[in-house]
Amino acid sequence: MMMSGITLENCDTEPIHIPGTIQSHGFLITVDSTYKIAHCSENIEAFTGLKAADLLGKSIADITLTCSADYDLEAILRFANLSDGGGNPHVFQKEISGSNYNIIINRHKGFYLIDFEPSSSALQQNLQSSIGRSLSEILADKKLENLLSNAANQIKKIINYDRVMVYKFHEDGHGEVVAEAKIDSIETWMGLHYPASDIPKQARDLYKINLVRLIADVHTTPSPILTLAKDGKAEPLDLTFSNLRAVSPIHIQYLKNMGVASSFSVSVMDQDKLWGLIACHNYTPKFINFSERESAKLIGQVLSSAISFREQEEEQLYSNQHRQCIETITRHLLRNSTIEEALFNIDCSLNEVIDCTGAALYYDGKLQTSGIVPEESFIEKLIDWLDEKTYTDGYFMTTNLTLAYPKAAEYRKSASGLLACRLGKDLREYMLWFRPEVVSTIKWAGNPEKIISTDESGIARISPRNSFNEWSQQVELTAIPWKMYELSAVLSLRDEVNYSINRKATELRVVNEKLRQAYAELDTFSYTISHDLKNPLATIKSYAQLIQRGMPAEKISHVAGRIEVGANKMQQMIDEVLEYSKVGQSKVQGRPVNMAAILEELKNDLLVAANNPNLKIEIEQTPEIYGDELMIMQVFSNIAGNAVKYSAQNLNPKVNISGTATDDKVVYSISDNGIGIPKKEHGSIFELFSRASGSKDFEGTGVGLAIVKRILEKHNGEIWLDSIEGQGSVFFVSFGRLEKPNRPN
Repeated sequence: MMMSGITLENCDTEPIHIPGTIQSHGFLITVDSTYKIAHCSENIEAFTGLKAADLLGKSIADITLTCSADYDLEAILRFANLSDGGGNPHVFQKEISGSNYNIIINRHKGFYLIDFEPSSSALQQNLQSSIGRSLSEILADKKLENLLSNAANQIKKIINYDRVMVYKFHEDGHGEVVAEAKIDSIETWMGLHYPASDIPKQARDLYKINLVRLIADVHTTPSPILTLAKDGKAEPLDLTFSNLRAVSPIHIQYLKNMGVASSFSVSVMDQDKLWGLIACHNYTPKFINFSERESAKLIGQVLSSAISFREQEEEQLYSNQHRQCIETITRHLLRNSTIEEALFNIDCSLNEVIDCTGAALYYDGKLQTSGIVPEESFIEKLIDWLDEKTYTDGYFMTTNLTLAYPKAAEYRKSASGLLACRLGKDLREYMLWFRPEVVSTIKWAGNPEKIISTDESGIARISPRNSFNEWSQQVELTAIPWKMYELSAVLSLRDEVNYSINRKATELRVVNEKLRQAYAELDTFSYTISHDLKNPLATIKSYAQLIQRGMPAEKISHVAGRIEVGANKMQQMIDEVLEYSKVGQSKVQGRPVNMAAILEELKNDLLVAANNPNLKIEIEQTPEIYGDELMIMQVFSNIAGNAVKYSAQNLNPKVNISGTATDDKVVYSISDNGIGIPKKEHGSIFELFSRASGSKDFEGTGVGLAIVKRILEKHNGEIWLDSIEGQGSVFFVSFGRLEKPNRPN
């Protein structure tokens, strides 16, 4: 609603913390850090005979109030030693001009705020004896509605107001009377609702900071505050923590329209959230002593703690009921089920994660639903609309979807409430939960619409309503509100699903890399079949043709031998290719490997096979390796066998094997004085079917070192070499520290 720039938001901008006036049942002075008076309420003269204007700028020590002889305000301020920020006042009782006063001292924004209020010491003693019983009675019942009712009754006993209400704020900001204690002669307001604009935002912010507020008499005229100007400027005084702070004229008129003469409220907090108020009305003016207010504040704090505890109990109960469902879905996600299978499994479906009537998943361009949901075409359009929105936390939650997305009106019976959660950041993928419309009737205390009136000067102003008679409103297109713990459950599930998506994406990348390697190896295999295997096949074919043409008998035996040699070469190459493939598929069976024994056996086998008395094989340090014993034997047999083979042309062939161990790996070197490998071939020598250019005179297939490389990769290791052509080679193999199983004690 708007008229000439007047909107409901105007109420939210009224500076109620700096009204420039105080209520007239007490007086106020402020003192700066030098203990000089900076502000003073004009009505101080009525209480002390001192004029406010005469006090500004004077030291507090120079001001004499008619009071008891032990009174020294500066000493009290120094003793209080308050930190700036307010909220924890120091209170002293003193007699001034024959009357008892509470001197309530707060410190805020560099000033001591000193409220002087009437006091009754006798009342203080009575309260101390009864407050314990009041708290016991409040906490006597565990049901929330009884707890609220008990709190209202006990506060009524303390302050003796005509009506005490517990007023709860709903998610949209409007309030509802959920408990009430009253005198018999007035009508009940139990169950009535009040619009959010009755208590604007800045008033709610003050309620969270200063937990009590008293309006002793709505009919008295507030007293102006005089300010000591600095550099020609008089800054308004922040009265957030003053007990005497005057109230907005709009709110005063609001109370008058209700017929209320005095009002008192206590904030009810759920941790740092304003849960509601204990709102108290009296139909005649009534001042409440500071000690009574503090007692009521204590009850409010106890009630706040009890409500927070019960909220946590409710959340825990819900969590226990629905945690099993989320855990079931998570287990399915971890079992490599698809996202769709996990979220709609037979044990627990998506619509069982929270209280809803239907749920949907839009993933990988496909829609899947369960429960009562709108038709698919609407859900897809809804997702398009959601995808255009900007999300701070990746979710959208509403109890009135039609208000945000008018096309939803047609689907009110299945989708008035929506909780949507985006998967990932940039993908058009969502989990959605739906709730149906719940038609209800709200009983308002008067028509909740604000009234715009025009004052004598012709300026349009917002006025509080004049009638508080029950005004019923039928609420449609609205679902039961989502709870914050339901949102927490949804976000928790989202994290699990996103983790699974990322894990599956990683697995897919690994599979793709393996496929890439497989395709590369397939190309190599193709080349081998078309080239390397072609040579022995050509030889076999040629000899077979000679036999067919008619060969002397004495030569057939020789030709048959050559055919057998070709066939054996083919068999060797095929066997080694199969061995390479088998290594790629094998899993490491890790255990400690005694390298001294393996290398000694290998040395003996190589010496026998070489049959060369000049060959020397030296074995030095042999640190233990943890891994697959058969694979490790292959590594050293292959490299050491090559070392013996390629150094055979040397008159005194020599092979040396030695290892060293560090904290994270074991490294062995195998050196020889053979033909060496050109430097340009160092990088390609470990590829499948790759052989050094100088090895043509030696038998081989070029598969051995590729097998070694693959075995080392399975052991978190690697292979490299240092070689000079014609001078020999040194091959280095490293084995990573594979995780060892726990050994029994």
